[in-house]
Amino acid sequence: MKKLTTDIIVIGAGPGGMAAALKAHEMGVKNILLVDRLPEPGGILQQCIHNGFGLQKFHKDLTGPEYADAYIKKIKNSNIEVLLQTMAIEITKDNKVILANGADGMIEVSAKAIVLAMGCRERTRQQVSIPGTRPSGIFTAGVAQRFMNIEGYLPGKEVVVVGSGDIGLIMARRMTLEGAKVHAVTELLPYPGGLTRNIVQCLNDYNIPLHLNHNVIDIYGKDRVSGVKIARINKEGEPTDETFEISCDTLLFSVGLIPENELSRMVPLDINPVTGGPYIDDSYQTKRAGVFICGNAAFVNDLADYVSCEGEIAGEAAAKYINGSPETGTSVKIVAGNNIRFVVPNFITRTDHVTLYARATQPMRDVTVSLSGGIINIKKQIVKPSEMIELELDSEKLKKIKELPASPSGGKELVIDVRPNK
Repeated sequence: MKKLTTDIIVIGAGPGGMAAALKAHEMGVKNILLVDRLPEPGGILQQCIHNGFGLQKFHKDLTGPEYADAYIKKIKNSNIEVLLQTMAIEITKDNKVILANGADGMIEVSAKAIVLAMGCRERTRQQVSIPGTRPSGIFTAGVAQRFMNIEGYLPGKEVVVVGSGDIGLIMARRMTLEGAKVHAVTELLPYPGGLTRNIVQCLNDYNIPLHLNHNVIDIYGKDRVSGVKIARINKEGEPTDETFEISCDTLLFSVGLIPENELSRMVPLDINPVTGGPYIDDSYQTKRAGVFICGNAAFVNDLADYVSCEGEIAGEAAAKYINGSPETGTSVKIVAGNNIRFVVPNFITRTDHVTLYARATQPMRDVTVSLSGGIINIKKQIVKPSEMIELELDSEKLKKIKELPASPSGGKELVIDVRPNK
């Protein structure tokens, strides 16, 4: 087995991984190894040819490949070593990473710090348990996106989309532009799962119907999908007798994303059952010292811009860790309160600046988002599960947090709440 030694290994060369590697390099780390299983860096961005990327990070409206290229050029101009078409298959108990590729076979990498940036994957038809036969013409939205934007194939011409996640909305528009007919997008919940801009730009602008509180309950067809049966869903989440059928040859599933967490479990890291990623502190370090995680491998983000920012935090923290100057301080636990599904990071130790990301459980209007102790009280017109709530903690707020008294159990714990304005 080939053996390598490096300071930091970054697993995943999407926006988070590239940002982490570049930040660590900027911090003076000499030996960095960036690994990805694909033949080129950029991750999922390479197949996202639509615009809307980079508005926060670069203050430009970029396509996915353009956003990726901005980082790829910087990687090429650095001395960061890149291993492509290489799979990370194991992380040992002593933090060695086992890689495999066609050229070298098995590779054992000893690193002082590990940054996990594997991204996320799609939920499938099996995970939402829709009955019916197993004909061709059933795809996840991301697979259909790759067929169209990378391979150059149109997956079908008469389409129904299950779920209103952002990839499904974008693919509804993409397939319409290529001449397919998208008959409907169904959503189990009473509100859309995607960003408002995608509802408007991908569905409303193309007169594609969105059926809220509806779900596909049967799939017809033997060799190829021939149609679906759709039912209205009641408040208990059960299908009603109010049904209709649509003839189609293609069914796309856009029913959510989950972090790629096989390597995280292998470490093993303590996985948050709500986010699907590990528990992390505000330096994006996991509970295993020297193992950091960022982007969609930690929790599913709304924007690639957020992923890049998290990658920079993880890369900087990994550099400080191997240089013997990690972030230290009293750890304060941040927990989800009223109408908050989750909040990350889970622990605060830094004293300079921290961004908290929270996701609402239900849509609410005219609310106040608060952090206990009177640290934050922000009024918002609306919060919704599809759009992350960002809360900025500057040094002054972090100082107030450190001065708060400990709980009866001895630790410090703060709660994020969303409540209606009185």
